[in-house]
Amino acid sequence: MVGCMQFLLLGMALLAALPAAAQPARYPIVATGQDRCFGQREAIPCPPGPGAFFGQDAQHAGRAAVYRDNADGTVADLITGLTWAAAPSAPVAFAEAERLARESRLGGHDDWRVPSIRELHSLLDFRGSFTGNPATSRPYIDTQVFRFAYGGVLRPAEVPEWSATRAAQRIAGDQEAAFAIGFGDGRVVAHPLLDMAGRARGPNQLPVRLVRGPAYGQNAFEPTPTTVRDHATRLEWQRSDDGVVRSWEAALAHCAGLVLGGQRGWRLPHAKELFSIVEHGRVPAISPVFHLADAAAYAWTSTTTLLAPPASRPRAFGSTGELAVYIAFGPALGRVEQPPGSGRFAWQDVHGAGAQRSDPKTAFPGGFPNGFAPHGIEDIRGHNHVRCVRDLTG
Repeated sequence: MVGCMQFLLLGMALLAALPAAAQPARYPIVATGQDRCFGQREAIPCPPGPGAFFGQDAQHAGRAAVYRDNADGTVADLITGLTWAAAPSAPVAFAEAERLARESRLGGHDDWRVPSIRELHSLLDFRGSFTGNPATSRPYIDTQVFRFAYGGVLRPAEVPEWSATRAAQRIAGDQEAAFAIGFGDGRVVAHPLLDMAGRARGPNQLPVRLVRGPAYGQNAFEPTPTTVRDHATRLEWQRSDDGVVRSWEAALAHCAGLVLGGQRGWRLPHAKELFSIVEHGRVPAISPVFHLADAAAYAWTSTTTLLAPPASRPRAFGSTGELAVYIAFGPALGRVEQPPGSGRFAWQDVHGAGAQRSDPKTAFPGGFPNGFAPHGIEDIRGHNHVRCVRDLTG
């Protein structure tokens, strides 16, 4: 026993002595899976160097997902160390999800839990696309190992699954809410705990995909005057954004050309990288170690959304590649009729601070004064804020 302990202590000492760049990430971010580059509307060859559309998601591969089917109804994620239920549960109320986890004996294990939103987000595969027809669509989750079916209890394209993470504030007319991920459309939005059609209809019921394993998603921030180093993810972030809203193309170019603290190599973060600094327990949904020029900011990612709604939608939503993912650090606004049937609309937080949605790359500020979206009347800004990232090298 003493020999084993000495060996362990020696290993820990050797690890601590490694240069920071050589130390493994304690919060490994799984790549988005996006393997094509895009321009304003369509797929393009990946740009070879600085220029238009350089620095987007597919040009920073990261850690590709590696799964193992355990042949017992569970799937091991060899990057995060988590083990997942291969199939989601039947729809349940949010209040019943924890009981379902406690009672599960899937795979012979009794330590299942409802995943945090960061844990569930690790499963997203941004090669997904919804065309309006499930037969020609691709889910935002690896269906080689995970079970998935279109036709969810809310919208068939969305198919949301509960996380354990509650929204920090009430949404959509003063309703308590919790975050869910739609593996049919790749979005992260808060859903009311009670049916949106009225309290008399009871609680909203969504499936739950159980998880077990080590804690995942804990940051280790070290602020500097101009940056924030996250030793858990091995990423270094721009500490303060410049307050300028830009088109998606301009956001890519801004980060590619940024020199901060004498350092180059900055890029626009992909969806999973930016999501790693979202803190859903606060509004705005980001650690106060970061500085936001606008507490209501939406911030671009370098990830294109391959959502292709029906041709009846406006041109800005009619073709694969025209949308890019953003994070709403502040309220994720939508234009809501209140009361229903009144003809009177008002802007409200419909999806919660920390929501992940998409904007058309071709939109301009003010172009959609009444909102629009593939899933309802959402706030469309077209130009969003930018927070650049680089790999932590020291």
